[in-house]
Amino acid sequence: MSPCPCGSGLEFDACCGPVLAGERPAATAEALMRARYTAFTRVDMDFLGDSLHPAHRHDHDEAATRRWAEESDWMGLEVVATKDGGEGDQQGEVEFIASYRDRGGMVRRHHERSRFQREGGRWYFVDGRLVPPKTAVHSGPRVGRNDPCPCGSGRKYKKCCGR
Repeated sequence: MSPCPCGSGLEFDACCGPVLAGERPAATAEALMRARYTAFTRVDMDFLGDSLHPAHRHDHDEAATRRWAEESDWMGLEVVATKDGGEGDQQGEVEFIASYRDRGGMVRRHHERSRFQREGGRWYFVDGRLVPPKTAVHSGPRVGRNDPCPCGSGRKYKKCCGR
């Protein structure tokens, strides 16, 4: 038995496996999002296409999706937040971060808020919006150009680390 790539802590056969195989539908929006992540790790293009909301399939670029799935080394999934999307809801939102290594070896984080909708008792992915990174604000004192360099070299900042 192998752990599910979605990071739930469950075995694949008890988590996303039956959803990907079509043996049972995802019970919640989060469960579908986790199954879609697992489908990316397995390059399961049929599931990715079938889990798209029918009204949004017209602009699905399967070739680009396949390329991204195949050329990425999927490293993990973190569910940041969920809003609605439970078994009794008709719509929901899941915010997540999917980490992966691209072809060039760069580790990347795909941070997205995805919308899901339930129709006919089945959850579908509607669309997603990227979450912009937060701007880091330096909270320490600013080093002036002519101040001693904080690295301890004894030189002015502008002649040392400020170059």
